[in-house]
Amino acid sequence: MGGQQLFQANPPPDPSELPNAILDWRIQLDTQNYLSSKELHAIQEFRKAANYIAAAMIFLKDNALVERDIRSEDIKARLLGHWGTCPGLTLVYAHANRLIRKTKQEMLYIVGPGHGAPAFLSCLWLENSLGVFWPGYGRTKAGLVKLIASFSVPGGFPSHINAQTPGSIHEGGELGYALSVSFGAIMDKPDLVALCVVGDGEAESGPTATAWHGYKYIDPAESGAVLPIVHVNGFKISERTIYGTMDDKEIVALFTGYGYLVRIVEDLDNIDQDLAASMQWALDEIHKIQKAARSGQPLVKPRWPVLILRTPKGWGAPKQLHGEFIEGSFRAHQVPLTEVKNDPEERAELQRWLTSYEPRKVLANGEPSAEVLSVIPEEDHLKLGQKKEAYASYEPLDVPNWLETGLVAEKGSEASCMKTIGEFLYEVVRKNPKTFRIFSPDELVSNKLDAVLRHSGRNFQWDVASRAQGGRVVEILSEHTCQGMLQGYTLTGRTGLFPSYEAFLGIIHTMMVQYSKFVKMAHETTWRQPCGSLNYVETSTWARQEHNGFSHQNPSFIGAVLNLKPTLARVYLPPDANCFLSTIAHCLRAKDYINLMVGSKQPTPVWLSPEEADKHCIAGASIWRFASVDDGIDPDVVLVAIGVEITFEVIAAAALLRKLAPDLRVRVVNVTDLMILAPQGSHPHSLLDADWDNFFTPDRPIHFNYHGYPQELRGLLFGRPRLCDRVTIEGYREEGTTTSALDMMLQNHTSRYHVAGAAIRGGAINNDKIKVREHELISEIKHMAAKDSEFINKNGDDPEGSFDLPKF
Repeated sequence: MGGQQLFQANPPPDPSELPNAILDWRIQLDTQNYLSSKELHAIQEFRKAANYIAAAMIFLKDNALVERDIRSEDIKARLLGHWGTCPGLTLVYAHANRLIRKTKQEMLYIVGPGHGAPAFLSCLWLENSLGVFWPGYGRTKAGLVKLIASFSVPGGFPSHINAQTPGSIHEGGELGYALSVSFGAIMDKPDLVALCVVGDGEAESGPTATAWHGYKYIDPAESGAVLPIVHVNGFKISERTIYGTMDDKEIVALFTGYGYLVRIVEDLDNIDQDLAASMQWALDEIHKIQKAARSGQPLVKPRWPVLILRTPKGWGAPKQLHGEFIEGSFRAHQVPLTEVKNDPEERAELQRWLTSYEPRKVLANGEPSAEVLSVIPEEDHLKLGQKKEAYASYEPLDVPNWLETGLVAEKGSEASCMKTIGEFLYEVVRKNPKTFRIFSPDELVSNKLDAVLRHSGRNFQWDVASRAQGGRVVEILSEHTCQGMLQGYTLTGRTGLFPSYEAFLGIIHTMMVQYSKFVKMAHETTWRQPCGSLNYVETSTWARQEHNGFSHQNPSFIGAVLNLKPTLARVYLPPDANCFLSTIAHCLRAKDYINLMVGSKQPTPVWLSPEEADKHCIAGASIWRFASVDDGIDPDVVLVAIGVEITFEVIAAAALLRKLAPDLRVRVVNVTDLMILAPQGSHPHSLLDADWDNFFTPDRPIHFNYHGYPQELRGLLFGRPRLCDRVTIEGYREEGTTTSALDMMLQNHTSRYHVAGAAIRGGAINNDKIKVREHELISEIKHMAAKDSEFINKNGDDPEGSFDLPKF
């Protein structure tokens, strides 16, 4: 009997009957005889085998099949792993296998409780996916012994699901992101269902709470579906979970309010019948919604299914020990028998526990029984551990030739970097209608990237104006959800872009770091194929957030990327619109990086032609001869500009110095690729020391005017020879308010006056003509800065002409 036929529709309750009537919204199914006795027994045998292997992995280094009594020397020196979630994960895996085998449904298995790695690995071994990617772990007794003995020891699989785990696109180390990753994974993959297990501890997190709205951004005509299973086992490390204290009425009310159809799976005596019927019902509901949308008669605001799976914490572990409850308590969260190596009573309990799974029957001679194998999909491409979407599905973008559309106006004309790349992104969207999306936290128009909306609009299915329009923009005011969706979309072969106000990218700092760790391990895993880069556009920066004030001024995300593994990290600060076009075109083609691009939405000068910008970006830095004295030959001081508004101040300082101190020989260098500054050999892009000297000289003073925090740049430069006494750095000093653009530069010592002052001090060291006038010149420059500051405070605006194009 199919799940759709079992569904009993209930009308919404009368508001006067709430809250008790909310229970009428529970989905009721007849589950008693859903599986045949043969199917039921096979599922139970699979679960026994998987749970045995998972538990053995936590404890045993020898005697892998318990062919004799367990001794102290059989126990690992360190007991690592989390048993508490494992029985639920193997239960879901077993039923996913049955459903895939029956329906041929394409599925990914995304696990929120990533610390349940033993459960995932045991199922991968049973279906032989582990052996396909890691031949030493084949489906033989030798492979099983190796899996059990090497888990959570050096050289073996770690205690968390990671990139070395076949079938995985999510680690789950930092909880809260599995659901949003799942939504990203199924976008533009209409035949795919992401089976997402959300732990009840994870469900307490803010990112998970917001991600429940993810279906409001899924068009069932063009994308697949997520089947969330909330695993409510009641406990965290030492405390009850919120969901574990909620009764059925509260759970149903919560998820009904989110917009879901709720099925609670909790019949422990009949759990396999219950879950089998429930998963079939959920898949039928998904197909019903998709069929309606794909036949041109979409359901308005469809209610997608969610399963609430209630099982005891650490189900199957010893119920009590030493007078304390184990199963069904927080003590089963990690290792239930912590003293098993030294305590004979605990070893005897472990013996009873492991043998209760009948390993000699379900894993006779170290190989799965025929009944266990009968649950597993027959086709390799359908097995959860061998889905190409998880490791080898990258589709390169058709990236337009930006040189054909670059700004060819006269140098010094102004353009917004964001408006310019917005037009370019419009073409990217047009050329890549199924492989490119923009994930934006409600700032696309504010950041002046709205040109893309001319083609496709937003993909907000709950908004009548956006529904079923094929929009390429997902705009939700949750950075966490945008990040999770971007990760899922990227790791399943597509390419995305995350534009944001600069100050608020820090919200997803740790998510980005977690992702980078996944990619780092993927680099070291030979069977993992490349995927697109994670691309951030950081705009509305502190330098032009004088209108929103101090709270919106924070460039710290640059430092977060700088701290990543050098093979992954890329930070670009293009100085104008043409350079930004070159940069974004490169980043959209690049693979396996974390790309951060920092720019401005306000009109700023276009310093370089398209051809010049292309060369500049390829090199990562160049000497700007037009702003330098004698093309920068034999300078007294080197001024380095890094960042859009910062570059303007350096150019303005160079022009000012031509008037005040014509005898000072200034070289202006612009850096667009921040990583070239790192010590030779420390980053793939870092300059050789000889090239460094060609840019910055071996011995002349250098002043860096930098968009980010000065300490970041000091750390990046550390290790370059001969820098200690000749480098000064200014950047964002945590100073600002609602003020003028020039005042922001003055307050943070990045203004043209501060740059000119640093140039005079540095130039005086080797230029006697400047040395004799040093105090006079510095005093004059300080006076000019004070007068401008006084004007700003009095008039609330910058002096007229402050941002006119500097003239040389």
